[in-house]
Parts: sequence; C-alpha cells; structure tokens
Amino acid sequence: MDTITIFCAIDDFYKEFEPRWEQRLTESSLKRRRRRGALCLSEVMTIMVGFHLSGYWTFKHYYLNHVLR
Repeated sequence: MDTITIFCAIDDFYKEFEPRWEQRLTESSLKRRRRRGALCLSEVMTIMVGFHLSGYWTFKHYYLNHVLR
C-alpha cells in the first residue's frame, strides 16, 4: 500500500476518534497533561503502520533508513 493512502485512511479515522477521546479525557476526574506533540496522531500511527508492514526488524533502523530519507 502507498504511504499516502495509509495516511489518509488513518487521518479520516482520527478526525472522528480524536474529539470523542478528548471529551472522554475532560470527563475524567484525573488531571493529565495534554501537551501537543510535534507530530499529529495520524502521522505517528502512519509511521507505526508503515514499520509493521515494512519487514524491518527494529524500529530504529526503519526510522533512520525509511522515514528520515
């Protein structure tokens, strides 16, 4: 599968999931830090799915050889 196709599918899912998740976090009585990361959840999940589909044995090698290039 193409990386862009995977990203679009994951991003569509997170557009529906993230508001519900945020609402659930605000309803919780526990105080949590909600700092924004450098990457959105869709981007992080796309990297993770790509790693699992790639055949690399270690995430470090996948990230250095595939994501950063």
